[in-house]
Amino acid sequence: MKLIHTIDKYKWGYIFVAPWIVLFCIFGLYPIWLSIKLTFLKYNLLEPSKVRFVGLNNWFNGIRDGMFWLSLRNIVYNQVIFIALTFFISLGVAICLYRIVRFSSFFRTAYFMPVITSIVVVMIVLGYISGPEGPLQTWLLKIGVLKHGIYWKIMPPLVMPVLAVINSWKWFGIQAVIFLGGISAIPTSYYEAAELDGATTRQMFWRITFPLLRPQVFFILVMNVIYGLQMFTEVYVNFDLYGGVHHAGLTPVLYIYAIGLDKFRMGYASTLGILLGIIILFLTILEFKFIKRRVD
Repeated sequence: MKLIHTIDKYKWGYIFVAPWIVLFCIFGLYPIWLSIKLTFLKYNLLEPSKVRFVGLNNWFNGIRDGMFWLSLRNIVYNQVIFIALTFFISLGVAICLYRIVRFSSFFRTAYFMPVITSIVVVMIVLGYISGPEGPLQTWLLKIGVLKHGIYWKIMPPLVMPVLAVINSWKWFGIQAVIFLGGISAIPTSYYEAAELDGATTRQMFWRITFPLLRPQVFFILVMNVIYGLQMFTEVYVNFDLYGGVHHAGLTPVLYIYAIGLDKFRMGYASTLGILLGIIILFLTILEFKFIKRRVD
């Protein structure tokens, strides 16, 4: 009776959340359950009738798959550069935007424009600009900084750094907004008191601004790890399904896509997807355990 009374009391709430729950079950829980099921099967997308149970064989192959771990190493290399570069750019922009009084709305909109620009367009345009025939290298050749064009897409050491720089331009705006919100929430009385005590601008930043921005820093780091390890479009636009020369542009999601939709090994692709999810979960837990403790 108590359960029926509770349901009757909150029935409108259940009605309003029901569409989301139904969609989550169909497009969230069911695909996860299906993916877990496929990890124990040898399932070819072109020959569904020949499905075969293989037990943990897909998991053993995934753990020993050198290409998968190479793709993970590539994306970690990319994200180290991306996170560091974007952090300093977005924090500096946020501080400048906070101090700008005139035309502040215009500058905030301008800096956020890359975020709403299509990632495909960004990669095509900036890929051309940074290419050997693009205006950037043409200008550097003209002034003598470069002796010859740099074909970064076929130079393994440069692939991930260049993609990280392009991604930093694309995404720094949203991080700047997060930092700007954090800076705006800091009481001005802290700065006034510090100024009366003779603190310099640098001291106020390191003793007031940065410590009070630790929650925003923690949130950005967690989101970068979660979404960064899932990078796909940036490399799919510029390379083949296996990351180009020496697989320098290969990422885990691109490799999973290639295994599933190029080799049609859906069982193995599902296994790699679940394995990637476990790695992301593990890294997120580590961030909560070690970084969150410092923030608190």
